[in-house]
Amino acid sequence: MEGNSIIAPLSRVATADSRELDRVCEEVAVSLRAAGTEPPYQLTSANFASDPFLICADRYWRLRFLDRPTVRTAAECARWLQAHGPGREDTIGQTHYTEIEEKWALGYAFITRDSEESPAEIADACGDIVGSADTAYFAALYHAGKLRANFRFDELHGFLESSLLALAAGPHRDGPLFTALRAFAACGSRRLTAEHAADLLDHAWFSPQRTPHTVDICLNALAAAAPFPAQGELLRDRAREAATQWPENHIFVFRLATGLHMCQEHDAALEAVDLALALLPAMGSRGSHKQLQEQYLARRELILEGRLRAAETASHRRRWEEQNATYRKVEAQLNAATSHLITMITVFLAAIAFILSTIQLTYGGDLPLGDRMRLILGEGAVMLGFSGLLILGTHLLLRYRERPEPPKSGPD
Repeated sequence: MEGNSIIAPLSRVATADSRELDRVCEEVAVSLRAAGTEPPYQLTSANFASDPFLICADRYWRLRFLDRPTVRTAAECARWLQAHGPGREDTIGQTHYTEIEEKWALGYAFITRDSEESPAEIADACGDIVGSADTAYFAALYHAGKLRANFRFDELHGFLESSLLALAAGPHRDGPLFTALRAFAACGSRRLTAEHAADLLDHAWFSPQRTPHTVDICLNALAAAAPFPAQGELLRDRAREAATQWPENHIFVFRLATGLHMCQEHDAALEAVDLALALLPAMGSRGSHKQLQEQYLARRELILEGRLRAAETASHRRRWEEQNATYRKVEAQLNAATSHLITMITVFLAAIAFILSTIQLTYGGDLPLGDRMRLILGEGAVMLGFSGLLILGTHLLLRYRERPEPPKSGPD
């Protein structure tokens, strides 16, 4: 058969040479596309790094989607995968099949996100798709992936909840990936409650059947969500969990950098985004290297800018604290000097008042000497008590003014 002759180079290519492997797979995929022939072989793995047959099939369907980025093409791809994908009779085969299915549906959606189909076009295509839940699921993932890539939260919510194509996915709707997409829509929407979004997100995140793509969408949902308390901390912690489980996944490391940046942990965020950039090239063209690299570099610039602002803010705060401490010291000295001065003035005025008031008693009047002395002593005691109260009140007032202000809380 013509298809078998076209794919012959795949059996001879050296898988250790990544450049040669990439070149041969691309050439075979282009030849199959030109001949109008789908890849005529069975897939046996989900190894996108060194399986020439999987890489070739991936390139072939990439060309098909770039040529016709529609749910009809997604349905055709789903049917081919159902017929030629890894066997699903055991756990390993099912895992490989699911990995390819999710990677293709969401990956092809990302690279064709600029060609969104209208609800009318989706409805028109449903007649050829909804007969199979597996086919409808793949096509629904593809269109939902476009809406997700374009951050069309409310449109994504409407599509997942009411579109005939999404409803035709049947039991797949209860799976963690579908739930993660619903959570993404809810997190970004201003029409849905935060509680509803959090519930969907937790169901997807803690599902025993979650896949790396489920985790990716959950982290993407947290990063793109409408702002809520402790958003950065939640994204940071969950991204760190994902990056620990899949340390070679550059997207998870990038999400960790985003979470750290939101928490203003700039040094750690810079280290994480640099690691994400270092991991990115190993993914090749399949991962849309250029688009992701631009996204990572843009985040890196934001981290550097935030790091610089944080350093400037810290410097300003230190100077302000030093100036405030100096001001408080001078204020305390002035208050102490004022207290002493007021004490002296009070005593001086009291003494004058006492002298003036006792002159009349001393040199005038007909009172006996004993009575005069008692009046003078009584008046002196009153003056002394009044002066003491005045001095004590002044001291307490100035002491209250010297109390330091409580430190202000809030971000630097």
